[in-house]
Amino acid sequence: MRRASLLPLALIVSFCAGGRGPSNVSVAGHGALRVQITPNPIVATKVSGSTYNFPFDVVLRETGGHPVDVDLVTANVFALGGIQVATETYDATRIQSLGYSPHIPANGELHYHFDQRRDVTNELLFQGVTANIRVDGHDETGTQTTAATRVSVTKS
Repeated sequence: MRRASLLPLALIVSFCAGGRGPSNVSVAGHGALRVQITPNPIVATKVSGSTYNFPFDVVLRETGGHPVDVDLVTANVFALGGIQVATETYDATRIQSLGYSPHIPANGELHYHFDQRRDVTNELLFQGVTANIRVDGHDETGTQTTAATRVSVTKS
């Protein structure tokens, strides 16, 4: 009886913890990506009222020795123990419209700078904020590769 009463508590804790963090997926002998976010944590700076800037850089490295084309960059933002509060996606066309190349040469590196401006009406949302950043791409043979990381967000 006691074990059964602890099961819901264990499930709630595991769901709030978010499970395993993001991971990288690649195939040996093909293009592979690594992603790094700087700074980590991302520091939100108040512009005025409830408006904040969230500046950060996405650093992409090709580590498999084959060129990779970035197909999609996705950021999922979570607050208050895992509640998703925002999602932003950038496909190759949108990346190019920002003046960045979606093509990473073999063993090369790219830097994308993002400076998101968002309205945060309740400062309690800054408690426990994390973002999962995922980059999907493919090499010259069409083989898919994925890199992901988790960052935290704080305010200055």
